Amino acid sequence: MALTKKFLKTKPVCKVTFKLPKDAANGADALFLAGDFNEWDTASLPMKKSKAGEFSITVDLPTGCDYQFKYLAKDGESERWFNDDAPDRLESSPFSGAENSVVSL
Repeated sequence: MALTKKFLKTKPVCKVTFKLPKDAANGADALFLAGDFNEWDTASLPMKKSKAGEFSITVDLPTGCDYQFKYLAKDGESERWFNDDAPDRLESSPFSGAENSVVSL
């Protein structure tokens, strides 16, 4: 898993690419990105699957903030939440107490 950041010179925005290798998807039909930046909406940020089986998405995020996030894998009727394996850091969720991945901008 990888986070790639590209800070824009003309705006206080960073293009963050979230990428998951095929094995991290664990056979999921679809992957979604959810976090503070989209109010934890589980459908608004579907990740694109490449021919090689990797999933990725690029999101424009305002700089100067930290954002908690997780990935949601959907396979038929089952769903599985998981963290990035190389986030900027992990933090406890204020709601569930579980750890979430964090991207710092």
